[in-house]
Amino acid sequence: MSDKVKSEAQMTETMVDEVNAVVLPEPGEASAVVPLETASPEVREEIRSRMDEIDMSDTNSIVSFGSAAQGELQEISQAMLTGVRNKDVGPAGDGLRDIVATIRGFSISELDVRRDRSWWEKLLGKTAPFAKFTARYEEVQAQIDRITDNLLKHEHVLLKDIKSLDLLYDKTLQFYDELALYIAAGEEKLKQLDTVDIPAKDTQVQAADENDQVMRAQELRDLRAARDDLERRVHDLKLTRQVTMQSLPSIRLVQENDKSLVTKINSTLVNTVPLWETQLAQAVTLQRSAEAAAAVRDANDLTNDLLTANAKNLRDSNTMIRNEMERGVFDIEAVKQANADLVATIQESLQIADEGKARRAAAETELKKMENELRDTLASAKSRGDGRGDTTGTSVPKSA
Repeated sequence: MSDKVKSEAQMTETMVDEVNAVVLPEPGEASAVVPLETASPEVREEIRSRMDEIDMSDTNSIVSFGSAAQGELQEISQAMLTGVRNKDVGPAGDGLRDIVATIRGFSISELDVRRDRSWWEKLLGKTAPFAKFTARYEEVQAQIDRITDNLLKHEHVLLKDIKSLDLLYDKTLQFYDELALYIAAGEEKLKQLDTVDIPAKDTQVQAADENDQVMRAQELRDLRAARDDLERRVHDLKLTRQVTMQSLPSIRLVQENDKSLVTKINSTLVNTVPLWETQLAQAVTLQRSAEAAAAVRDANDLTNDLLTANAKNLRDSNTMIRNEMERGVFDIEAVKQANADLVATIQESLQIADEGKARRAAAETELKKMENELRDTLASAKSRGDGRGDTTGTSVPKSA
């Protein structure tokens, strides 16, 4: 809730207390219809002044008898209805329901900051749980600010209506009392007509001559018709007074409902909404703390894993290094193998040398043999005395 709305709500709280402190008067015995003969001098004067408004020869004065008392009341009612539209019915209650629906839509239990996004959420590009959580909080905060602002406006309208209803109740109560005076005046006038005016007019008809008797009889009939109209008008005023008496508790009931609603709205704005906002802020903080705790836990787990891995690596490395340190420059087995290989190599070399020497000796013998054979062949060819053989034979040098 914004600071402006909060400040206005606190200022309105004083107005709500003032409105609730107003006590409206109830109709008492003074509002009863009092006959003229038993009325106090002041009331008797009021009744006589209203009797003077009746002109039995003027039908309009009879029909409109008592209507002047309702004029001011009608003006107040019309002023209250000015600007009222059907859409304005019940907006404050709707605002309260909207706040409840908004808060209930914020479900913390559905949030798990530790879980990874599902493949479906990744496919749709949905945000991570905590990012979604904070975005939801910001959305709820904006909705609460908007609803509380509307509630404050409705609260001002309801306060205005309550004050108007106070005025309407006072004027209705005055109208109720005024109707009692008009009814008393009408009944007194009817009584006067029945006991004085109509009998007097009847006497005039009886005493009139034949030429004037028809006119006097018509006047008597008109007077009796006017009397009946007045009686009906007085009856209507009695019905109106009864309805007016019923409207007084109706006004009080509507006003009490408005007062209760204003009190509820003010309590919601001043107490409930800040409490909700505090709880929501705590929820966000708790989630952030949970996320931080998870990060710390992961760091601790990583540290423990590193310590364990390093200890194992140290042990393995130490074992390998110590083993290498305790070894000689050459392993005895390697030396023995190398010595055996060397001896075998020397023996093989000697054997190969002997074999090579034997092969060279054999080859030399063969070479000598082949040389002797060639020489003998060439000698045989020379003894035959052919020129080719001589040339060929002499071309081979003699052996020493």
